[in-house]
Amino acid sequence: MLVWDREGILSPDDDRLGPAKRDLARRTNPACVRGELPDALQGADVFIGVSAGNVLKVEDLARMNEQAIVFPMANPTPEVDPVRAREHAAIVASGRSDLPNQINNVLAFPGVFRGLLDARATEISDGMLLAAAAALGAVVRDDQLNANYIIPSVFDPEVTTAVAAAVAEQARQEPGATVEVSGIETTPV
Repeated sequence: MLVWDREGILSPDDDRLGPAKRDLARRTNPACVRGELPDALQGADVFIGVSAGNVLKVEDLARMNEQAIVFPMANPTPEVDPVRAREHAAIVASGRSDLPNQINNVLAFPGVFRGLLDARATEISDGMLLAAAAALGAVVRDDQLNANYIIPSVFDPEVTTAVAAAVAEQARQEPGATVEVSGIETTPV
């Protein structure tokens, strides 16, 4: 995994990095690879962009492996045109509501918070977030799964219920993550 910011690929031997970015670079780039974003795509299977619009040319995606997955997520302008990205990628998702595979935080947050409330959770753990992600993915049935439908629509009524149930269940399994309140009854969604 390589992480890039507007000044290049994060490398642990880069003096310009502050402590947080240096730690991230140590964990993701132990080989000290340097270069620009197109260099980071060489031989990559997945690109997940959460940076700024138009930082890649569509042709840069040709450096990736076959069957690449490309998620240009910057809003309102993605890192690379998601429609044209399909020329080089098997699966494309973006934050755009007018295209297939819209990745939107509304898919998770109502259900995550409902699950936390139902379980009377006092903290949010990685386990709860992973349970939410698994539940979200399970909403798409195997017979529905295809390159244009890897994630449910934000309008799918099953999403919030599935995510809430998974988060609540995980929260109840984690010692100290929930608090009992006597005399108060809740009704899960």
